[in-house]
Amino acid sequence: MINLAFSQENTKDISIEFNEITLKDAFSKLEVQTNYKFYYAEDWLNEVIVNKAYTNESLAIIIKDLLKDTSLNFYITTDNQIILTRNTIIYDQLPSNYFPTQSTDIEEQRIDTLQNNTPVLINKNDQSNLIINTVRVGKEQRGNLKNRYDLSGYVYDADTDKTISNLAIVSKLKNVGAVTQNNGYYELKLTPGIHIIEINGLGYERMQTRVIIYDDGKLNFNVKSKAEELSEVVLNSQGIKNIEDASTGNTRINSEESKNIPLVLGERDVLKVATLQPGVTSAGEGAAGFNVRGGKTDQNLILLENAVLYNPSHFFGIFPALNPLVVSDIDIYKGSIPAEFGGRISSVFDIKTKNADYTKFGVDVSVGPVTGNVVVNTPIVKEKSGLIIGARGTYSDWVLRSLNEADLNNSEASFYDFIAKYNHKINEKNSVQALGYYSRDTFSITSDSLFGYSNRLASLKWQHQINDRHNATVTLANSQYRFNIDYEDTMSDDFIQSFQIDETALKLKLDYSLSDTHNITYGLTSKLYGILPGKVEPQGEGNLITPVNIPKERGIEGAFFVSDSYKINERFLLDLGFRFSFFSSLGEANKRVYSDGTPRSESSVIDTVSYSKNEVIKTYVGPEFRLAARYFLSDDFSVKASLNNTFQYIHTLSNNTTVSPIDIWKLSDNFIKPQQATQLALGLYKNLNVNAYELSLEGFYKKQHNILDFKTGADIQLNEAVETEILQGEGKAYGVEFLFKKNLGDLRGWIGYTYSRSFFKLDSQFAEEQVNDANYFPSNFDKPHDFTLVLNYKLSQRISLSSNFLYQTGRPVTFPTGNYQFNGGEFVLYSDRNQFRIPDYYRLDLGLNFEGNHKKNKLAHSFWSLSVYNVLGRNNPYSVFFINNDGEIQALQSSIFNIPVPSLTYNISF
Repeated sequence: MINLAFSQENTKDISIEFNEITLKDAFSKLEVQTNYKFYYAEDWLNEVIVNKAYTNESLAIIIKDLLKDTSLNFYITTDNQIILTRNTIIYDQLPSNYFPTQSTDIEEQRIDTLQNNTPVLINKNDQSNLIINTVRVGKEQRGNLKNRYDLSGYVYDADTDKTISNLAIVSKLKNVGAVTQNNGYYELKLTPGIHIIEINGLGYERMQTRVIIYDDGKLNFNVKSKAEELSEVVLNSQGIKNIEDASTGNTRINSEESKNIPLVLGERDVLKVATLQPGVTSAGEGAAGFNVRGGKTDQNLILLENAVLYNPSHFFGIFPALNPLVVSDIDIYKGSIPAEFGGRISSVFDIKTKNADYTKFGVDVSVGPVTGNVVVNTPIVKEKSGLIIGARGTYSDWVLRSLNEADLNNSEASFYDFIAKYNHKINEKNSVQALGYYSRDTFSITSDSLFGYSNRLASLKWQHQINDRHNATVTLANSQYRFNIDYEDTMSDDFIQSFQIDETALKLKLDYSLSDTHNITYGLTSKLYGILPGKVEPQGEGNLITPVNIPKERGIEGAFFVSDSYKINERFLLDLGFRFSFFSSLGEANKRVYSDGTPRSESSVIDTVSYSKNEVIKTYVGPEFRLAARYFLSDDFSVKASLNNTFQYIHTLSNNTTVSPIDIWKLSDNFIKPQQATQLALGLYKNLNVNAYELSLEGFYKKQHNILDFKTGADIQLNEAVETEILQGEGKAYGVEFLFKKNLGDLRGWIGYTYSRSFFKLDSQFAEEQVNDANYFPSNFDKPHDFTLVLNYKLSQRISLSSNFLYQTGRPVTFPTGNYQFNGGEFVLYSDRNQFRIPDYYRLDLGLNFEGNHKKNKLAHSFWSLSVYNVLGRNNPYSVFFINNDGEIQALQSSIFNIPVPSLTYNISF
């Protein structure tokens, strides 16, 4: 009989030295110096190099040290043989507690004994029947047998070597699974023995690996993207994420969703796709900006790779400011806003761009009726870094010239934008990303004024893996938005009017996987604002225009945030978040002091206070709570609830119904308080037919404070005392959102319906500052009914039909209801604010999409899109306005597109 204890512990002490030799040679040297013989498979050693020395150590200790960084164990027999085993231990006797010692609960004892003491046994037949790759993880340790072992690692794209988030990784035999985190990291708790690990996700080939677990260990996976991507409307790339996570009211839109959706003039626009989702609307056709759950357009934080994009549209909202061939996806947070985001009270649009391909050069070209677009991708250092560059411009002036309208013959409208993104993988733990973006619009509808506005932003991001559970991201970003009006009439009154806002932000974010039940995110963020509210510069000699230069505004905003995704059990998930934000208005500035008990006006100024540069004028602080919960009623049916409160320290000053390029931004100060909002949401989420269908019903209630509005007839342009024109009041919004999606099959699409209301109340101790007698009234964007139908039918693998149908209640307007005489003059009497509505809006769009063949090895892949916007020729009103025609008040209606608008777009990728 072999005596394991004797053979392992009582070998003769020896002294030996190994100088940069292989493990195989080390064993040979031990065989020469001792009378022991080693038995092993040579491919197990993998050319391990040994550089160690031992003095008076037992043979067992020497071998154990040599093998500590390998997956090998060893067994010493009593007849001087040393047998190496891979991963496993050779057992020569049963555990002492293998047999039960008492007559009661025998079966329970036996099960407990087997779970805690049985070695890993592999069925040979199982091995031969599986043709997938087999990997062994860890090695058995005496006395270290547990019920569960930790398997962790990262999932990489086999082509780009980039980590992949939101992939499902599942042990099929044990029904245990996880989803890769944002950095591609996963962690599973697995029983010892055989597991079939399957990795699956949209856009990647399904991968299976046979894993044998002996101990805790790490295992990275490399998955391949699918060789062919067919023409599809991708409605949900998150699997069961819609029912699984705790967030409410949040949506992810992939850029491919805009590929087959017919939009105006054939221009792909992921932000337009956002307005087809429940809870997100715009003020009208061709309007810039978004109204999310009853919020104003300035209450949305639009981020492009962590830098703020102040105006996300070209040409008054008809075209997107974002290059559609570069955008990857958009996460829209309109319910549960993560604690890391702040500064706006309605929503966050987090826009991500595509990463460059590190392995091959590529070109994408898109040509439409009014725009041309090109994107170039090139590796810089193969397998380590790459650059993607996009450029887009318009040749839309021909559209204006072709219109049968004499007033527009001399009009012009053009825009262009550039974007560049560089990614560099320094090593396994560090990577950097740099992005730059610039866009410029110029337009002139009259012959005497040329309008222009531009966006400029840049961001730099460093990602660092501290360890397998802890990751850090540092981001530095700068954004600038500016506009100018170049007026030319006569030399005596030519001028240039301009506005500019700059912000620089620094953000530190850390993600920490504390355990299987806690995923913690925390960090710091700060922003420095600089605003030039406006100036007028006369042009030319002898000019009669008086120069105007409104003093610069400065402010600093900062926050600390922490959140924890706490998995209480398999059914109950909590997302707990806290954000503490502050804002300080800074000098240099001269601030007026108004008398108490009277409205702010020129006549109520009693003093002026001067503040030096960087002196604090006013500070606000805001504790923000972000709470969300999910409970599984069944495996495919969940109920969610959330509560969020948010603060906003920067605001737009505009008395237009929709976003205008010449809207100005204003910081909170000693006169203008931060806007605040608290939102409560509750929803039901159900998946049907193995996630082929998604069904959701969600209700919300939002209360707002310090909402900005203006006095009737307010003058806010170039007004140094703009606080005399501003009113702040209360707001409330509530609604129910319904969504039904079909994700699989030849026919795909969604039906969305929203019933919602949005109201404001402007109250004051002064009657002249009250609106509608201090009662709640509908906001400019209150649209109770909003219905959307989006469909795509695949006729073949290359041809598909698509359509949109939209219906919306007409938005509120204020109408004149009469006239009156005063001091010899005639004046118009208007209704209460927003008492009436313009006609309802509806529109049908159709599209035909045709792809080239899907052969993998071809020079280029092409895609044709023929679409007709507003097929029914509906004359949808954009606005209603009134003119005095020979003493008679007449109502006129303006429309953007009142006829069917066809377009043909060609895309080609090399």
